[in-house]
Amino acid sequence: MLEISEIFNAAAVLKDVARKTAIIPAPKLRPGTDIYLKTENLQLTGSFKLRGAYYKISQLSDEEKARGVIACSAGNHAQGVALGATHNGIKSLICLPAGAPISKIEATKGYGAEVCLVPGVYDDAYARAIELQKEHGYSFVHPFDDPKVIAGQGTIGLEILEQMPDVEAVIVPIGGGGLISGVAFAIKTLRPDVMVYGVQSSGAPSMAASLKEGKLCHLNDVSTIADGIAVKEPGVNTFDMCNKYVDEVVTVTDDEIAAAILALIEQQKLVAEGAGAVAVAAAMFGKLPIEGKKTVCLVSGGNIDVNTLSRVITRGLSKSGRNYTFIVDLPDKPGQLSGVCNAVGQKGGNIISVTHERINGSSAINGCTIRLELETRDKEHIAEIRTALTEAGYNVLN
Repeated sequence: MLEISEIFNAAAVLKDVARKTAIIPAPKLRPGTDIYLKTENLQLTGSFKLRGAYYKISQLSDEEKARGVIACSAGNHAQGVALGATHNGIKSLICLPAGAPISKIEATKGYGAEVCLVPGVYDDAYARAIELQKEHGYSFVHPFDDPKVIAGQGTIGLEILEQMPDVEAVIVPIGGGGLISGVAFAIKTLRPDVMVYGVQSSGAPSMAASLKEGKLCHLNDVSTIADGIAVKEPGVNTFDMCNKYVDEVVTVTDDEIAAAILALIEQQKLVAEGAGAVAVAAAMFGKLPIEGKKTVCLVSGGNIDVNTLSRVITRGLSKSGRNYTFIVDLPDKPGQLSGVCNAVGQKGGNIISVTHERINGSSAINGCTIRLELETRDKEHIAEIRTALTEAGYNVLN
C-alpha cells in the first residue's frame, strides 16, 4: 500500500532534480470557467515522467543498480529513465514502439540510454522488455504500475496543493494510470474535498472501460494522436487507485485534442503533445462539471514531433472552425468564380486556395465545381459565409 509519507520522501529526493513547474491562468480556454495549467510540459525532459522514473531508480538497491535498468515506453518514460540512470551511473536499455516520434527516440539516446525499437505499440514494447529483463537480469522500471513510480508522480499533487491552496478541481491525463494514481492519492489524502477527474483518448479508453466494467479490460487495439497514453490495459495497482480516488473519467476525440493543442499554442504560447493536451481538451469541450470551480488542468508533456505538430495544427484549425473547404456547384460561364469570391470576401473569409473542376460526374454538362479553402474565424463565421453564398444563388454542396 502506498503511504503519503512515500510521496513526501519522493518530493525530498526530487527537490534538486525535478523542476517545480508553474501554475498559470488560462481564462480564454473556456469562457466562464476558472482554468489554470500545471505546466509539466516545461519539466526537465519535457514531461512529468522524470519524477516517477528518477525516484524509482534512486530507491533501487546497490545490487539492483549494478545489473542496470530496463524500461518500456512510448517515449516520455524512456527519457526519464535514461536521465535518471545516467545521473546515477547506471546502464539503461529502453524498449520503444517503432512508431514512436523520432524526437523522443533521439532524446532518449541523448540522455545516455541504449534503445531497442519494437514493432507495434506500447504493449508490444512492454512484452519485449520483459523478455530482455528475464534474459539479462536487468532491473525493470515500470512506466506506471509501480508504487515508487506512482509516488514520484504524486509529487505533482503536493505541488498543486502548495501552489494553489484553494484549488477545487484537478483534471489529469490517463494512459496506464500512474500519473493520476499518484496525483489523486496525494490530493484526496490531504484535501478530500478537491475533485479529481481523469481524461483518456476515445481511441485508447482502457481505464475508462475498466472502471465502467469494474474489472481490468484489455483493448485489442488503440489508435490516437495521443501516443503517450495509447495503452491497451491499465495496471493492477493503478486501476485499484483510480477506482478509489478518482471522481470521474471521461474521453476526448483526436479532433478535440488537436483543437486543445492549437489553443495552447495560440493562447498560452505553450507546446503540448497529444497526451499532454487531453485535460485541456476535456475542459474546453465541456466534458466535466467544472463551472464555478477553480480548476487545474495538468499539461503532462510537450514532446511532440514537429511533423506531427504540423498535421495536428491543421486538424485543430478545422475542428475550431478556423479552416474550412466549401464545395460549390455552378454554371461554367464567365463571372461565376468572381461572384463566389465576392460573396466570400464581403463576409471576411480569406481564400487560401481555389480548385476548379470541369469534369465532374455530379455536375451538369455545362456546369463545374469549385473547392474554396478558406481561413475563417469560427464555426459561426463559416455559417455566415454559407448563407451568403446560398442567398447569392450558388449551390453549396459542402
